[in-house]
Amino acid sequence: MPFAHAIDAEIHYEDSGGDGPVVLLGHEFLMDRTMFASQRAALTPEFRIVTWDARGHGRTRDKGLPFTYWTSARDVLTVLDQQGVRRAVVGGTSQGGFTALRTALLAPERVAALILISTEAHEPSDLELENAKKFLDKWYEDGPRPALAEHLAQWLIGDDAWYRAVWVKRWLARDRYATAVAAGCFLTRDSILDRLPEITCPALVIHPTNSGFSRAHARELAERLPDSRYLEVEGARQTVNMTHPVTVNAAILEFLREQAVSRALTHSR
Repeated sequence: MPFAHAIDAEIHYEDSGGDGPVVLLGHEFLMDRTMFASQRAALTPEFRIVTWDARGHGRTRDKGLPFTYWTSARDVLTVLDQQGVRRAVVGGTSQGGFTALRTALLAPERVAALILISTEAHEPSDLELENAKKFLDKWYEDGPRPALAEHLAQWLIGDDAWYRAVWVKRWLARDRYATAVAAGCFLTRDSILDRLPEITCPALVIHPTNSGFSRAHARELAERLPDSRYLEVEGARQTVNMTHPVTVNAAILEFLREQAVSRALTHSR
């Protein structure tokens, strides 16, 4: 089982292998690397797909210490170092996108392009903080958890009953406190809006219209990135890469192939 060894954590990842360009994807809060199964199937073997578990999630092992998405960005670099990968396309859904953006700021020479799904560059709003506190207070209690898990699945996934059932079962089987520290990271994230112009690599921004993040924030993310493409997926919720894989995979493939052609033209000059 592959792990990348950080100072205070062992970061679990899965690598499709192959000789194609590396695409590293980070998952939504409360989920894990398996949410990218459709992307792994669609993009391999043309691309080498690496998916990883963030701290507090999946099979990653950490000491339960407070961390930020800047820490997570360093975890991304640790995974790339473990594999001997100098440069990769980095992306993710929601918190995976938070991390990808910070990776591009920390080590721009390591990030060839960004894939940003259901994400933003803002800090959490007062309303988000209030609602999250109410949710988490109940999440740690036995009685309300099943109903809360169903509500969370509807909010993140939408009408796909199969995916909702899969994730509700996983959430209820896990230690209710497993993501407590990760929740603190999510809710204390800093705004990086003013730093977006520093990110000059190409970026694909995919926004589901029923995302937990506003359309205005997604549009602002795309507009402030110097070289971005923007796609809206009508009616989709936060985990659009799972529930609308045909649309999302087509957009990602087109974007990745465009980057490969651009690099080839640049290198031929």
